[in-house]
Amino acid sequence: MSLGKLYLVPNKLGESKTYNFPIYQSTLINNIKYFIFENEKPGRAFIKNINPKKNQSELNISILNKYSTEKDINSFLNPCLNGNDIALISDAGCPGIADPGSEIVRLAHENEIKVIPLVGPSSILLALMGSGMNGQNFKFNGYLPIEKNERKKKIKILENKSLVTTQIFMETPYRNNKFFSTLLSTLKPETKLCVACDLTLITEYIKTKKVKHWKSTKVDIHKRPTIFLIQSN
Repeated sequence: MSLGKLYLVPNKLGESKTYNFPIYQSTLINNIKYFIFENEKPGRAFIKNINPKKNQSELNISILNKYSTEKDINSFLNPCLNGNDIALISDAGCPGIADPGSEIVRLAHENEIKVIPLVGPSSILLALMGSGMNGQNFKFNGYLPIEKNERKKKIKILENKSLVTTQIFMETPYRNNKFFSTLLSTLKPETKLCVACDLTLITEYIKTKKVKHWKSTKVDIHKRPTIFLIQSN
C-alpha cells in the first residue's frame, strides 16, 4: 500500500479582503477526509470558507496544540500510513511557522511520508518583506521574556545582534501597546523599528521608522496581531 501525503495548508491571517485561497486548494480539500487542526472551530470555519459544499460530518479531525500529548501526536499520521492524505491547517498563517505543526512534519519525514507545503500568507515573512530591513540575514525570536528587567535585557541583546541580522519578534496582542512603549524606552534613538500590524487585512499597517521618530507618532495596536522588527545602524 502506498503512503498518503501530508499537505501543509496555510490559513488566512484574519478576515482578509485582499487574500483569496488558490482555486486548486478547494479541489484538494474536497478530496481529503483527514485533517489536523490547531483548534476545531477555526479549522471547520476554514473548510467551510474554502469549500462550503463539503460535508462537515465527514471530517476526521485531530487537534494539535499545546494540550496534545505525545501519544496523541504519534497517532495523528496513522491515516497516511494507511494510504490516506492528511491536511495540516493552522488557525492562521503557515503550519510549522511559529506554530506546533513542525512536530507533525518531523514525524512525517521519519515515516517516509511525502510532505507538500502549499503557498499562503505568513505574517513573519510579509512583515520582513514590508520592513525594508535586511532580508539576507534575519532571525525570528518569537515571544520575549515577560519579566520587565529580563525583557529589557533581551531587547538590548537583540538590538546589538540586529546590526548584521534583522531581529523579528512578537507579543500577545493585548500587551502590544505596553510592549511598544518598552521598545521605545529601551532601544537606541537611531535604531530602526518596524511595526507590521493586521497583515493582509483592510486595517493593515506597516511602518518603519527610527525610534526617535516613533516617539512622536501615535499608534494604537491594542489587540491587533503585530510583528515587530528591529535593525541597528
